[in-house]
Amino acid sequence: MHPREVYEQCNRHMGKRVRIIEKSGRRHVGTITRVDRNMVWIMPDRGFGGFGLGFWGFGGSGLGIGIAIGAIAGIALAGAFWW
Repeated sequence: MHPREVYEQCNRHMGKRVRIIEKSGRRHVGTITRVDRNMVWIMPDRGFGGFGLGFWGFGGSGLGIGIAIGAIAGIALAGAFWW
């Protein structure tokens, strides 16, 4: 997908539960909490332990984990059957 398409699709699905597949093959399932031209942040569904920037640790913003728009190969609304 072109980065502009990824950006527009992430904006359409803001606040919804999605499944994101990176070009490296990593998969993420969670709710989109923020989108900008370079990054999309999702709050993971299951226990994402530990502390980190932008999660529940330092800064405490609760945005979730950041994924670079350019690293995303695909994004789709996540259904209950993807557990």
